[in-house]
Amino acid sequence: MSLAKVLKPVSFEEYLAFEEKAQTKHELVDGILYAMAGASDRHNRVLMNIAGHLWQAARKGPCRVYANDMKLKVDRLTGYYPDVMVVCDPDDNETYYKKSPCLIVEVLSKGTEGSDRREKLHKYRKMASLKAYILVDSLSRRVEGYYREGKRWLYLDVAGEGRFPVPCPEMELSLDEVYEGLEVPLERPDPEFQA
Repeated sequence: MSLAKVLKPVSFEEYLAFEEKAQTKHELVDGILYAMAGASDRHNRVLMNIAGHLWQAARKGPCRVYANDMKLKVDRLTGYYPDVMVVCDPDDNETYYKKSPCLIVEVLSKGTEGSDRREKLHKYRKMASLKAYILVDSLSRRVEGYYREGKRWLYLDVAGEGRFPVPCPEMELSLDEVYEGLEVPLERPDPEFQA
């Protein structure tokens, strides 16, 4: 007879205590800890282009922009580190995590694209405060957005050239701004996604 060990799910509070002492960052998914890998130069440059434009637009208003290192409490057993997150709720004032973002941006990479498109999309859309979830391809000029409109979610796909709306702070971003300083083809150069 084999002995199987049953894992006890980790609560968000236990996760916070663990992360405070951890040498590497982890995300908490349904009570299970997953170590995070580092990101590529291209991933970081796209992320910083977006965060920089959002910060510039938000700096004199009530919204705060977080890039890469602020935890997001999704539910009692799930916590992520979104690539970019905007919080405009003045009551969302925890020191080490946020819980009511109005905007989340994830930059797609080979290791995270599947979870960004499925698991995170599913969980994020349940958050009452969220107005938009935006996915940014780091290897081609493409941005996909999911926007809350009442009880529905609308999908927007912008590729090559163009602009897309950002609900908070209220503005638009162009693909030129997202990919500023990067040589990025109109389509993914290789079916083996390696961002």
